Amino acid sequence: MIGSASARDEGPPSEGSQEHADEAATARVVVDGRGVVTAWNEGARRLLGYRACEVVGRNGARLLADAAHTHVPDSLTGLRRWSGTATLLHRDGHRLTVGLLAHHRANDAEDDWLLVSPVARPAPTPEDDAFVRRSFTQAPYTMALYDTGLRLRWANADMERVMGLPEEEMRGLRVTEIVLDSESERTEEGMRTALETGRLQELGASLHLAGHERESVWSVSLVPVRDSDGRLEGVLLSAHDVTEQYLARQRLVLVDDASLRIGSTLDLPRTAQELADVAVPRFADFVTVDLLPAIEGGEDPPEGAPHGPVMLRRVASQSVLEGCPETVVQHGTVAAYPEGSTAARCLAAGRPIIEHITPAALEELDRTAPQRAERMRRFGFHSVLAVPMRARGLTLGVATFSRHRRPKRFAQDDLLLGQEITARAAVCIDNARRYTRERDTSLTLQNSLLPQRLPEQAALDVASRYLPASARAGVGGDWFDVIPLSGARVALVVGDVVGHGVQASATMGRLRTAVRTLADVDLPPDELLTHLDDLVNRLAGGADAMALLDGDIGATCLYAVYDPVSRHCTIARAGHPVPALVAPDGIVEFIDVPAGPPLGLGGLPFESTELELAEGSLLVLYTDGLVQVRGHDIDEGVASMREVLRRPSGDLEATCDALLRTLLVDRPSDDVALLVARTRALDASHVATWPVSPDPAAVAETRKAACRQLSEWGLEDAVFVTELVVSELVTNAIRYGRPPIELRLIHDRTLICEVSDGSTTAPHLRRARTFDEGGRGLLLVAQLTQGWGTRQITNGKIIWAEQSLPAD
Repeated sequence: MIGSASARDEGPPSEGSQEHADEAATARVVVDGRGVVTAWNEGARRLLGYRACEVVGRNGARLLADAAHTHVPDSLTGLRRWSGTATLLHRDGHRLTVGLLAHHRANDAEDDWLLVSPVARPAPTPEDDAFVRRSFTQAPYTMALYDTGLRLRWANADMERVMGLPEEEMRGLRVTEIVLDSESERTEEGMRTALETGRLQELGASLHLAGHERESVWSVSLVPVRDSDGRLEGVLLSAHDVTEQYLARQRLVLVDDASLRIGSTLDLPRTAQELADVAVPRFADFVTVDLLPAIEGGEDPPEGAPHGPVMLRRVASQSVLEGCPETVVQHGTVAAYPEGSTAARCLAAGRPIIEHITPAALEELDRTAPQRAERMRRFGFHSVLAVPMRARGLTLGVATFSRHRRPKRFAQDDLLLGQEITARAAVCIDNARRYTRERDTSLTLQNSLLPQRLPEQAALDVASRYLPASARAGVGGDWFDVIPLSGARVALVVGDVVGHGVQASATMGRLRTAVRTLADVDLPPDELLTHLDDLVNRLAGGADAMALLDGDIGATCLYAVYDPVSRHCTIARAGHPVPALVAPDGIVEFIDVPAGPPLGLGGLPFESTELELAEGSLLVLYTDGLVQVRGHDIDEGVASMREVLRRPSGDLEATCDALLRTLLVDRPSDDVALLVARTRALDASHVATWPVSPDPAAVAETRKAACRQLSEWGLEDAVFVTELVVSELVTNAIRYGRPPIELRLIHDRTLICEVSDGSTTAPHLRRARTFDEGGRGLLLVAQLTQGWGTRQITNGKIIWAEQSLPAD
């Protein structure tokens, strides 16, 4: 069963193998899965005497001396390798016991066994000790043998090379006497542990060995050595230089750390500072980041690499020395870098540059930048790596890494590492730049859409605040508005669009415009929200809808209408936080307004709440960014708001400031809109009301009563227009409306004339033809007054007209 392996089995011999290796010294046999010999070499012939032609193609079991082993191949099923002894029959008939090593070779082409056995096994010789010693000495690993007293006995050639000492000078010394370093003390302690426990000890060591330029890292194995009786007689120290592997791992760690730490915000200077912080001290001793001034406002820098002298703004720096004393250019300062400077040449070339600081280079720098040359001399700069910051095809600036404490100069591996972490930072800085541009655009758009100043009206004293979200969150779609309505009433609106950015701001503008349009037709709050909900649904479903970040449009809104004559306030909300109400006596409550779904869900009703407010009551409307602060429960925010509102303040501006100061310790993560209003009331001295009989004869009497009231108010200059307005509106109510009919005059900043009746049919303005006897009344009213209109009430409608009054 031992045979010759053909060239197919062993492969072609390597160059020089015939000269140094006797292939026939090993018997090699190949047996297929059925036990048939398929290959037989010269070594097998030497061992058993059979020639290949006598064995190949026959069952190998005939070579076994013991018939009980006839089925040995079957018993090896499932094994990849087998070793043991077998008794074989020599060709001359004598029995021969040999040691066998069998390898199972299973693949698509074949499934057989390769069996090998030496023709003769060499016995130990006296020369073996010298052979082992030479092997130890010439081994390509750093090794030394220490006795139980931890004294060096033998050191191989690689140990001599590493230590820079011959074995003769180290023999008899301990590790701590050969290498003066704290790591040698750890090594010696490990040797003691190996001798005490009899177990292998492994440790890592970082050493700056004498005669070596840089620090090296070693993996050390301490192996207990025993004599033939098992007694410990020493320790074998085997050390492997793993400096390159260690540095490679450190580079990977630094790159990984850079990916985690750089770009934690969308703040451009902070991102640049994160690059500098990551690189010091693990990569460089001093780092600066300089950007082209154009990008700080979010603009795109000029295309292509800058050439010649370049202007750069210092945005970040870091040093191993406290306070960055190496710095010449202060943060925020724009400095000129001449054409021959490292930064300018790096940007012009568009690739990293390594420069070693030489006396000649310092002399040249003395002429162009003497202050920089002085700092380099003082701190001992010896190597500089400049890397252009490029992202998405744009050059943003340059990162400069310098070394003056660590002795190793920048090399090619450092260039690649510096390029990697700078590239990551450049993308983050470009993201911050683009975000800054979008944020500025959003803020500009949002500020243009929000009220620049609150309109004049007599029903409420109002103060407001709008605070954009932090840079990380981005500008949102919060808004507020104060809308004067007919009859001296006023509407208060606060809303919040889902999402952030330009799209949220633009959607907010569309909704604010829609609310103003719906308010102009005097819709009740619940009906107004229903129409607004329909609008949001159309925006979300339309082909040209301006979808937000998640592809949906949604918003919350609260709409309140206050009437200073009746002191009634009607409120409805769509998924928005409830308003706070502070009574004149200081009691704070949050008004229980039916929630209603957020805008955009569609199909669900909105309900309104009506309540009577005492004069001097305080209404507080806000968006959820005020009370829903990251890290705090919303109930905590509501409780804090309650505490602030309990402390009376006659100044609404001070109340707004106190709310923001207390509830927002840090910059908010979401936009905040706040509207604080104190109610006023128009008493009987400013309102006059008369019931009107549904008889045309009542028009004259009603007109006279109105004129008398104007005289009492001192508004004689308004009598002529008021007579015409009262005559037209009362006549129309008698002719086209239904009882009860009522006239009401309100003396506010303007003079308001209102006529109500029980009909819901609203009049329409039209132009009368030349020979028409009627149809000109409302046209005259529209031309003589500041405005007119109609609004529905529970049991009919009101037609109103408003006149401006001369200034006092």
